[in-house]
Amino acid sequence: MNMKQMPITPESEQALFFHNYARLPIAITHGDGSWLVSDTGIRYLDMIAGIGVNALGYGDKRLINAINEQAAKIIHASNLFLLQPQFALAEKLLEISGLSKVFFANSGTEAIEASIKMARKWAASSGNDRKKEILSLSNCFHGRTYGAMSLTAKAKYTDGFEPLLPDTGMINFNDPLDLEKKVSERTAAVFIEIIQGEGGIHQISAPFIEKLNELRQRHNFLIVADEIQAGCGRTGKFFSYLHFDFEPDLVCLAKPLGGGLPLSAVLGSESLSDVFSYGNHGTTFGGNPVACAAGLAMIEAIYEDNLMAHAVEIGSFIKTGLLQLAQKHSQITAIRQYGLMIGMTVDKEAKFYVEKALKKHVIINATSQNVIRLLPPLNISQGEAQQCIMVLDEIFNEE
Repeated sequence: MNMKQMPITPESEQALFFHNYARLPIAITHGDGSWLVSDTGIRYLDMIAGIGVNALGYGDKRLINAINEQAAKIIHASNLFLLQPQFALAEKLLEISGLSKVFFANSGTEAIEASIKMARKWAASSGNDRKKEILSLSNCFHGRTYGAMSLTAKAKYTDGFEPLLPDTGMINFNDPLDLEKKVSERTAAVFIEIIQGEGGIHQISAPFIEKLNELRQRHNFLIVADEIQAGCGRTGKFFSYLHFDFEPDLVCLAKPLGGGLPLSAVLGSESLSDVFSYGNHGTTFGGNPVACAAGLAMIEAIYEDNLMAHAVEIGSFIKTGLLQLAQKHSQITAIRQYGLMIGMTVDKEAKFYVEKALKKHVIINATSQNVIRLLPPLNISQGEAQQCIMVLDEIFNEE
């Protein structure tokens, strides 16, 4: 049966898909370095990198070769078999983290779901039948499946989907007193983002981490670090928790981990090595060999090209430029920068500036209502970063 293909337009998108996404009105054909190219040939400077996924930008030959070579061997076999790319990537992640075990899944929210199950299973063996509570922090985002959504703070993600997972709750972000008030012998785990990405690029404080460590010793609960957006070198260290004297029990990775392919991981400490037994949890596609081969190539490129140091250098360059803009433009009310995780609070809905920047061929992102979020590729050049700053200057001047 021959059917005429619809044109790729905002109108046909509305006709074909559930209305989940407020898509930008451009049809992308390919990428090149830090740039996306539309079907009209316009080049857009990509300052969000697939929402923090494309750490190497577009077209990195090492990544492409790894994908092609593995795809030529086998694309999928399932976790019924021993797969060499899984072993290689697992060894690399455990070497970097110093943790003990790995579970591979497909997405960040799946990594969070696996961690929730692992925490509950671990707590069930503690001898305390009441130890079921899973806590997270206000202003957080952990995902959109039911468990992950139950740990996510904002009403816009949860309204209409109640009832949520029972025995969950929120601790006020960076409030050690509320932390001490909320955790108890009933607490199985506390989920934290060291830097809240969707929440507007806010870093957890040292006093909060110190109190969390102290209370873990007192009440015997797990700390789960959500590194889905901040991990894989974006903040200048491979894991953002390494900016503190702190060791989580579980670490969730995703976004850039698969080099652009769907891949996530849960890394666990030695004390959790035997928490899952056969059949407790699983996935058909998780740890796909092509995605794992891509992930290994991506990590090796980060180290080979010294991209963590580059993220610190270019992130500092962007922050300096934005601070200079803030002196000129009253619309900018705050700037937060951790490597190449950058948030700029503005005096109106940030979506307004996203639309303005798009007309000038720069792609930025809005989060937390009034925050412009920048998550460029880790290998973005200083000249490209300067171009983004210049476009933002033009936008603010035009108001």
